[in-house]
Amino acid sequence: MREPKVHVGILSETKIEFIFPDTYRVNEEEVSGKQLVLFDNGKILWKNNRYDELLFESLREETDSFELLDVTIGINFHWERKENQRFHGALKFIVEDEKITGINVIHVEDYLTSVISSEMSATASLELLKAHAVISRSWLLYQLKVESGKWKVAMQHNNAANSQLNKDSQLSTFNFQLIKWYDREDHMHFDVCADDHCQRYQGITRASTEMVEQAIQATRGQVLTSENKICDARFSKCCGGAFEEFQYCWEDVKHPYLVKQRDSKKATFLPDLRIHSEAEKWIRTSPDAFCNTKEKRMLSQVLNNYDQETTDFYRWKVEYTQEELAKLIFQRSGIDYGQVIDLIPIERGTSARISKLKIIGTKKTLIIGKELEIRRTLSPSHLYSSAFVVDKTEVKNGIPGKFILTGAGWGHGVGLCQIGAAVMGEQGYAYDEILLHYYIGAAIEKLY
Repeated sequence: MREPKVHVGILSETKIEFIFPDTYRVNEEEVSGKQLVLFDNGKILWKNNRYDELLFESLREETDSFELLDVTIGINFHWERKENQRFHGALKFIVEDEKITGINVIHVEDYLTSVISSEMSATASLELLKAHAVISRSWLLYQLKVESGKWKVAMQHNNAANSQLNKDSQLSTFNFQLIKWYDREDHMHFDVCADDHCQRYQGITRASTEMVEQAIQATRGQVLTSENKICDARFSKCCGGAFEEFQYCWEDVKHPYLVKQRDSKKATFLPDLRIHSEAEKWIRTSPDAFCNTKEKRMLSQVLNNYDQETTDFYRWKVEYTQEELAKLIFQRSGIDYGQVIDLIPIERGTSARISKLKIIGTKKTLIIGKELEIRRTLSPSHLYSSAFVVDKTEVKNGIPGKFILTGAGWGHGVGLCQIGAAVMGEQGYAYDEILLHYYIGAAIEKLY
């Protein structure tokens, strides 16, 4: 096959400013300099004319670039901020949801050069960069070959409870579940987005290096495969010492290459962390693992400057007062539980991450999931992970005054652990050894 192109959604706003330092072409017209598009009655307003869509193409694809102003990165995460970003390739504008969406159209290998420099520091070891090139390429091409997913939601209750609801607004006596997972939702008019929801992609904003380009070239066209299919090569910052399985984070599909394992070659025994008592022991201690490191020199190779604002991620702690937690959960979920009585893990995955959590309140009781929904509900941005245990203190009349969450890892924990892979690269493991440590039984094949 030939190298494909990818359509990357960068931002959606009612007004978008952008700059062409080089000459671009649209509708046979050559343009350069600062430009502005506005959403106007379902159309794109540019230079006093209205369009359904606009496509600006570079005259010299390999060298020309454009700049988008005020792009939001880290959406809903603790490092959310705006920055100006530059991109190679074409710039397309479409109308979506009463806004204008800016899309970068670019070759896959050029996209990957940015992803690797955006997801981690471009100064990481060559073997880590090569490994990340393969998984980022695999994940992207896998997504392009499957149906675009939307977030799923399941509401479960029995008929008796439903009947009672008409008489009684108290839900605390009934076992309700609100289970959501998110997977490229609503990306109907482009392939992937540019933020953490898909893969971080920030164009040529993040300084790339000769080593990044070397990693891309060395692995050009290479993907992970299993059972003659491209792997859905997920990855996260830090698994916390154990790999999570796909079905505990997304739909109930078990991929043979995304299975439980300890993130270590020396210590291979992994207790069954789906059992709460085993999970508690695991989380409250600091087991040996590749990703169990605080070495700044090592982390600086993997984490960009804003990621380095996060210092404790292998094991972490968050504390809330009763008032803070009750207010937070209401603000984040829109559900009034009243005072929070307890947070009870109902189901854990293979890395101890909670996939179903029961929130017991004085007004309402509800089981929520999966892991990302739990992380979103219990933090102003996102908890580092859903692998945590809960301590309650200052209890009066059955109502805790304080909740202490002690947790493990950063992200969903499925597939490659970026911190662990960085340590493996520093310890001399080759990129194929790194890949086959995290994707069990997979193979590496060259598509183009």
